[in-house]
Amino acid sequence: MTSAGLNLAAAFDALADASPDHPCVVFRERTLSRSVVRDRAAAVAGLLLDAGLRCSRERGALDRWERGQSTVGLFLYNGNEYLEAMLGAYAARVAPFNINWRSTAEELTYLLVDARAEALVYHRSLAGVVRDALGAGASPRLLLEVDDDGALPTAVGVPGALAYEAALAGAVPQWLAGTPDDLYVLYTGGTTGRPKGTLWRQADFVAGALGIRHQSVAEVLAGAGNGAKLRALPSPPLIHGAAQWNAWSAWLGGGTVVIQSVVHHFDPVDVLDTAARHAVTSMQIVGDAFGRPLLDALDHRPVALPALRFVTSGGTALSPDVRAGLQAALPGVTILDIMGSSESGRLAVATHTATRSGGFVPSGASTVVSDDRTRLVPRDDEHVGWLATTGPIPLGYLNDPDKTAATFPEIDGARYTVPGDRARWRPDGTMEVLGRDASVINTGGEKVFAEEVEAVLKVHPAVVDALVVGRPHPVLGNEVCAVVAVRPGQTVSLEELRALAGEHLSRYKLPRLLVTTDAVPRSPAGKPDYGWARSQLP
Repeated sequence: MTSAGLNLAAAFDALADASPDHPCVVFRERTLSRSVVRDRAAAVAGLLLDAGLRCSRERGALDRWERGQSTVGLFLYNGNEYLEAMLGAYAARVAPFNINWRSTAEELTYLLVDARAEALVYHRSLAGVVRDALGAGASPRLLLEVDDDGALPTAVGVPGALAYEAALAGAVPQWLAGTPDDLYVLYTGGTTGRPKGTLWRQADFVAGALGIRHQSVAEVLAGAGNGAKLRALPSPPLIHGAAQWNAWSAWLGGGTVVIQSVVHHFDPVDVLDTAARHAVTSMQIVGDAFGRPLLDALDHRPVALPALRFVTSGGTALSPDVRAGLQAALPGVTILDIMGSSESGRLAVATHTATRSGGFVPSGASTVVSDDRTRLVPRDDEHVGWLATTGPIPLGYLNDPDKTAATFPEIDGARYTVPGDRARWRPDGTMEVLGRDASVINTGGEKVFAEEVEAVLKVHPAVVDALVVGRPHPVLGNEVCAVVAVRPGQTVSLEELRALAGEHLSRYKLPRLLVTTDAVPRSPAGKPDYGWARSQLP
């Protein structure tokens, strides 16, 4: 195990020293400079250390699925508090981790117990869930409650909690010298089972997830001047890895993170207004779940965004019609579809401009491995295998040696990550990513990738969103079914969708059953709920 590379807190500290007054976070009516964010993060670090949280064992003494640092859960909506709590934890050599703010008490308890969390930072509006989780077995020693309801700054909703602002004001700031081996922890979304804590060395996270290849603080400082005008708006919740990565990329690139005003749900008008008001240069979204509402908002009330240069979709790709619509509404903007996951970082990127739309080009060492995960698939072989990558990848899953071995296998002497997406090489050398294996439908001996069918169905002008699932069939084994959200006042028939899809897909992939609905529920990060879709089938 090498200790080469960057430590996140050390890199931020150096940036704050170099340009203390540079805007760091813009949220609602507040602009916090780098020095202010550092001061607030140092106060968070002091609170964590005073509560007994610490780094107890260095990386070299641990197996890949173990952690030697205390953990702190972040049960928060977007805001400056989320980012400064992350940074403060790193400054204390403590590992923060993400918690979905839609979690039930049972789900919150599972995460706190699984991570053995010793501290929890949460918004007061979530205090009821926290109280129930504490009564069910979770026992963090420090509770920091962030005001989001306009109460007095010293008021709290959970007995024994500290009001965040009052606690920061009374804290003794601290900032420890961490190492590149300190952890970045990201829990998976749990779409294929219970969430799992993915463990990264911070140096590998910077290189593999952020795509930043700097090996020293000096290199970060040298490049930061070029990014000083970067103003990034990660519109998904910061509980989502893609949003965290977008924010940290902006910070380490020398830029500013801008946060929209409405944080309890995705409000496309607010996102666009925030981008216009603060001259955002880069906006991040999550596939059609964010892209289509943005496009509808732009159609109804166009907004001038002269500073905007990039729109990135992380987590899932935009469908061709939404992408084309955004390009027409935002001329001159480059759209990037970024394929990645908690377990892999950045795997592949597709770049779309007004004159060119490309397929996914593998990032770094991304490749396709065989079904049994024992060999690499050659680029001239169109066999469907697993999307994989090597190089700077996670260490493994927290407390789970078996899943660590399965997801991070060794092939030809190198360690790979195989996060669960099916893929194959195209003849032109680009990569076709077919979707999660968990959403594959086996019908009549053929495999149908749900995401491929969904992308085609969403081209229909009456379709807002779509999920494709299988239903048992006495002859085929399973039949392809579509659950489709239809625009108000419009209709769509199974025959129409089959005719449309038949122009692009083989007949065995076409849906045999259609269920229409007013809306397709998704997670705050835009992820599909296939269990819900199956429950809608007759």
